[in-house]
Amino acid sequence: MTADRRLLSIDSRPPTADGEEAAVVYTIGYSRKPLATFIGQLREAGVDAVIDVRLRNTSHLAGYTKRDDLAFLLQEGFGIAYEHHPELAPTPEIHGAYREDGDWAVYEADFLPLLAERGAEEIGREILARHRAPCLLCFEPTAEHCHRRLVAEHWATHIPGLTIVHL
Repeated sequence: MTADRRLLSIDSRPPTADGEEAAVVYTIGYSRKPLATFIGQLREAGVDAVIDVRLRNTSHLAGYTKRDDLAFLLQEGFGIAYEHHPELAPTPEIHGAYREDGDWAVYEADFLPLLAERGAEEIGREILARHRAPCLLCFEPTAEHCHRRLVAEHWATHIPGLTIVHL
C-alpha cells in the first residue's frame, strides 16, 4: 500500500458500501518535530486517540513523548486519548538487528509474522471500535522505514475500507 500523505477531514470521510463512514488510521512520528507541530498535526487531522506502538516509551530521550507526560498532555490539554500497545512493536531482537544492519527487507520479513502471531488484526479492530480517528505513534520522522506503517498496512489488509493517512 502506498503512503497517503494527504489529510482527510473527519467529517468528509467517504461512505462505505453500507453507508457507514470509512475507517481511517493515522500515523505520526515525533522525531525532529516540535511539540506545536506534533499537536497541530493531530488536531488538524481530528485525531481522537494516540496509539503508542513503541516498545519503550519512557526513555529520557523521548522528551514530550514520555508515556505519562504525553498521556497527560494529550488528554488534559486536547481531549485526545492515549493508549500504549507494545504488542504492536517489534521485539528487542528484531529492533536491535535492524539498528545494527539497517536491512529493511529483513526487518519486514521478521516483523510481519510477529504481527499475525500477536493478533494485531484483532487489536486494530478493537482500537477502531473505541476510537473514530486513532493515530499510531512512533519515533521515526517518516513512515517509510517505521513499523507503524507496517502495522497500519497489516490492519488495512484485514479491515475492509480502512484508509491510512501518514501525518
